[in-house]
Amino acid sequence: MATTKLIPSVLRTLSRDGWLLFVTRFARLFAYGSLSVILVFYLVGLGLSEAQVGLVLTLTLVGDVIVSLYFTTRADRIGRRRVLIVGSILMAAAGLAFAFTSNLLFLVIAGTIGVISPSGNEVGPFLSIEQAALSHIVPAAARTEVFAWYTLAGSLATALGALFGGGLTQALLHTTMTHVQSYRAVVFLYAALGGALAFLFLRLSMSVEVSRAANGPAPSSSVASIFGIARSRNVVLKLSGLFALDSFAGGFVVQSFAAYWFYLRFGVQPVALGAIFFWANVFAGISAVLATRLAARIGLIRTMVFTHLPSNILLILVPLMPNLSLAVLVLLLRFSISQMDVPTRQSYTMAVVPAEERSAAGGFTGVARTTGAAISPLLAGFLFARPSLISAPFFIAGTLKIIYDLLLYKQFVALRPPEELASAETELIARLSRHDKNLAGK
Repeated sequence: MATTKLIPSVLRTLSRDGWLLFVTRFARLFAYGSLSVILVFYLVGLGLSEAQVGLVLTLTLVGDVIVSLYFTTRADRIGRRRVLIVGSILMAAAGLAFAFTSNLLFLVIAGTIGVISPSGNEVGPFLSIEQAALSHIVPAAARTEVFAWYTLAGSLATALGALFGGGLTQALLHTTMTHVQSYRAVVFLYAALGGALAFLFLRLSMSVEVSRAANGPAPSSSVASIFGIARSRNVVLKLSGLFALDSFAGGFVVQSFAAYWFYLRFGVQPVALGAIFFWANVFAGISAVLATRLAARIGLIRTMVFTHLPSNILLILVPLMPNLSLAVLVLLLRFSISQMDVPTRQSYTMAVVPAEERSAAGGFTGVARTTGAAISPLLAGFLFARPSLISAPFFIAGTLKIIYDLLLYKQFVALRPPEELASAETELIARLSRHDKNLAGK
């Protein structure tokens, strides 16, 4: 009973399918986090040059974009469970391929076709389809809060996975294993968790699937038949463009570059950097949960913009701090509100598109974010190569993100989700009723 009380009320109402989707999210992000800390070291240890490693990782990202776009735009028609299982098999297969070969060509093929996460972030078709499934099985009023806890679960899993991956390799080095063998153990773990995901997705029920009878026939059009969106096309394309801008900006200060900046500016060593960014990820996950109450008061779009703007101002302030302590403090303050737009953004996207187009909409917006984030690190690399410009990525990222916030507010503040309109209508009726009672009393 005491354990049950520790679980938030919105999660206590989750169905078995809802809990399964939380477990798959945690397991997947744990695998991504563990792999991200050793992948480059492993590939270099196999004999690849830094340029070849870059080629493998770039093509892996390209492959993830193609795989995601293909499967997410078809998932609502061919079955969400089927696509999630296929994605898990591709994840396990890629992990096994990376564990058993050092051939550059085979690694490129495995990375392109399979599902590998070089950064610890979501890749593949999973996120979009899981969000669509969660939106299908939870009440609209609870969706944002569920997404917030879902985001927190992923943040904690990534942080714990990174700690576990680094700790496991360090522990194995005290045995007879070489560095490469210790890294390979983490790669095998990645493959095993991919297989476990396939088993878990098999346990999902038909409740996570789209019911055509309930939603009515989808419009017949070439767009709908190929990409899975029709009625929501304009909204999805606008959101995708804005999300791509946001991710392009964020790509200038991805975690690896931010950590490298702390090393260049203040000489912070990897052990201390790991602790800094562990807590940064924890604070980011907690901030996602705090977004729920704010969204209930002011709406999803306003929550996204009004929390993201100060976060981006803090991002610009980080390189302006005169010492390490203040720079870390500002960074942690930034992370403490930086993820409040994530569950609200995800919830808003699911709310403003028809149920039968949610997977495709999530896929399009996710691919847009991945594509935007893939371009800017190349530019950031050139800036970091010049000592006088190492702080420029923070200024560029913060400015572009502020532009994104202003454009998002202008374009979508008037397009409110159905549950917000219903809530506003209920509140208006209640106010009129109180007003009538006051008049009658007089």
